[in-house]
Amino acid sequence: MAALMWISHSERPLRADELCHALAVEIGSPSLNTDDVPSVGTVLSCCQGLVAMHKRSFTVRLIHFTLQEYLGAHSDFFGTAHSTMAETCLSYLNSQQVKTLSTTPAPDLRDIPFLRYSSVYWGTHARRGLSDRAKLLALKLFDDYSNHISTRILLEVQKEPLWVVDLDKLSLFTGLHCASLFGIVEIVAGLIEVEGYDINQRDCVDNTPLLWAAHNGHEGVVKILLERRDVALDRPGKGGQTPLWRAASKGHEGVVKILLERREVNPDKTDNGGLTPFWCAAWNEHEGVLRTLLERGDINPDKPDNDGRTPLWYAAWYGCERVAKVLLERDEVNPDKPDPDGQTPLRCAALRGHERVVKMLLERGEVDPDRTDNVGRTPLRCAASNGHERVVKMLLEQDRVNPEKRDDGGLTPLWCAAWNGHTEVVKMLERSRVNPNKPDSDNDGQMVPRSPDLA
Repeated sequence: MAALMWISHSERPLRADELCHALAVEIGSPSLNTDDVPSVGTVLSCCQGLVAMHKRSFTVRLIHFTLQEYLGAHSDFFGTAHSTMAETCLSYLNSQQVKTLSTTPAPDLRDIPFLRYSSVYWGTHARRGLSDRAKLLALKLFDDYSNHISTRILLEVQKEPLWVVDLDKLSLFTGLHCASLFGIVEIVAGLIEVEGYDINQRDCVDNTPLLWAAHNGHEGVVKILLERRDVALDRPGKGGQTPLWRAASKGHEGVVKILLERREVNPDKTDNGGLTPFWCAAWNEHEGVLRTLLERGDINPDKPDNDGRTPLWYAAWYGCERVAKVLLERDEVNPDKPDPDGQTPLRCAALRGHERVVKMLLERGEVDPDRTDNVGRTPLRCAASNGHERVVKMLLEQDRVNPEKRDDGGLTPLWCAAWNGHTEVVKMLERSRVNPNKPDSDNDGQMVPRSPDLA
């Protein structure tokens, strides 16, 4: 039964050696007894044909998907499954064999295969079912948490791609940081009252407890931390990212709402790259977060990044229709605002063939459908070069579009479409009364044998 519990409720597929070590743990014991580790064959035979092992990955799984589905939805079938799993993981981490492991260099985990799973997921199980014994085991872990090997393993998994774990400062990652990262409300509530815990301390990746809670979307922990008057609401971490920035970027709408209730939070504060929380939410297509942020009147939805590109510019470039719709509903958003290269949102959407975004932009009367970029390329020129027939059709229906307008290299939309073999676009342009024999400006009436830039 214990094996079935682990297989059906683990956070990821377990390897056979991980499962065998988990089954050997005596909860609360100060040491691991490797003599108690069952063989894979013994475990499989005890499961009476319900469990199989993948030959290549050595992961174990239930033989029938319907059984996995049923057991996964009925954790009460095993009693307090997540509590038991948390207690097992914590007992493993508190064992003498694990506590004596050095963080540098990284140890060989082959003899302790359950260490990685325990380090990364004990808190997830504890958050789902925190027993009194699991709480005591967690506090015991935190009492001896300075430079614990599980810290390094956890942070290597949790960190973002550009973050660096400073191993010389590993001890700065405290139990409060860890409990906030996992979102274990009861433990956080107890730790913030303990003398010696700095609620605003930066850890070895520059995160405060509030930053970890916001980053992972743990609303309950955020609420508890905000009850403290001394919490630094806008203190940035790596790259100048505030708690609101992190929550908005990850799409944690509930955390965003909680933070925005505090008027001292600056909703437009940029990171080191000039990106606002709103910009990040737009980039990641978190529509609900965008609307929540817009409820604050002190926000600029048209604020560009350090490269001079607005949220609408990126929504047009990547074809994010829902984001574009939200932005175009706002009067303060300039739908025709170019970047430093003169590329407007319409030019970007036309170039990339995002038909619905083009349609939305054209419905805004202040958008110039024939506006050129810094080298004279119009939206029609860009769409024609790339063969986007429907976009070309929409643009040709605009009275202000000149289908024969040349770019700075003397190339017309028809010339570009013909060169790139877009036959249907050529036909559309010819039907629009474009002179098919009109030369470019470089060769006295002769077609120039060179490829136009598709940008």
